[in-house]
Amino acid sequence: MYFKNIRKIIGSYLLRTEASQLRRNKTAFNIADAKSFAILFEASELEDVDLIKKYVIYLKEMKKKVRVIGYFDAEFPPHFTYSKLEYEFFNLKELTWFLKPSGTFFDAFCEEEFDVMIDLNIYDHFPLKYVATLSRAQFKVGKFSEENKKIYDLLIDTKPDKSFKYFLQQVDIYLGMINKKTT
Repeated sequence: MYFKNIRKIIGSYLLRTEASQLRRNKTAFNIADAKSFAILFEASELEDVDLIKKYVIYLKEMKKKVRVIGYFDAEFPPHFTYSKLEYEFFNLKELTWFLKPSGTFFDAFCEEEFDVMIDLNIYDHFPLKYVATLSRAQFKVGKFSEENKKIYDLLIDTKPDKSFKYFLQQVDIYLGMINKKTT
């Protein structure tokens, strides 16, 4: 645990350095106006993966382009993960020593400009935070914390005992409430 904390401290320093060079166009989007979405989440639970699949179908029915990045905090993928064009998964084996994602998807994902990036990282996994921080998405949505104020444009505050499903519902509600003309 101590060793992993040192890795995370060094990784955080490197992330701050990379983030300081990031340039992106910040624009608020509501769910109706956005054309492209990136979704980040911790993918170890089958129930969460199934929920994301349903949410992607919901977005695609509204003619949205969607890309999903799932992370699992293990060396081997769970049996239920699979990869399609819009779904990608990575794990501990695809991290550098400093906990930076190094999978083939990472650089391409960080270069792509999505209208909205939704980070459903309610468990605060550092590798997902790395991806979220370096995303060039125009509007970033994530869980509220003091540290996350530097990363996200819209922060959703929920009680710690609330579920992944509840957090996703709150994100969807708030994205539906945004009035682009007044933001």
